Amino acid sequence: MTEEAVEWQLPRHPRSVSRSRALLRAQAVDWKLPDAITDTAVLLLSELMTNAYRHAHVSPGREIRIRCALDDDARRLHVSVTDASDTMPRFRNPSPEDESGRGLILLTLLADEWGTEPRPNGLGKAIWFALNLDPNLDPNLDPVTPAAAP
Repeated sequence: MTEEAVEWQLPRHPRSVSRSRALLRAQAVDWKLPDAITDTAVLLLSELMTNAYRHAHVSPGREIRIRCALDDDARRLHVSVTDASDTMPRFRNPSPEDESGRGLILLTLLADEWGTEPRPNGLGKAIWFALNLDPNLDPNLDPVTPAAAP
């Protein structure tokens, strides 16, 4: 299966969260994605980027890599965020007063599929999600496997 894909590398900094949202929105316009899919993808990317800059305690200068791919039939959007931390994300049980801790809950509720994996080169991890663009697509019949991050 072929795909159209874009990649961005951003510094591990709070401003990179808003920059990643703007980049994904612009790409979604180019790919003519439905507004509802775009909004969901931007929200989920924002959560992943926030986690990467807050929790990936790594050496200065390490960047966060984002990869967005649209399969060749324009039926599925796949987004991954890669950072240099080996610490895998974990579910939290936030109280109603907590201002954070809901990212993985949102992924579970809004993504058609998501997962985490260590990077193939042994440094860091990737967390990814997939959204079906075709409401009739059965995610079990046409999975998108995440591309390995360099």
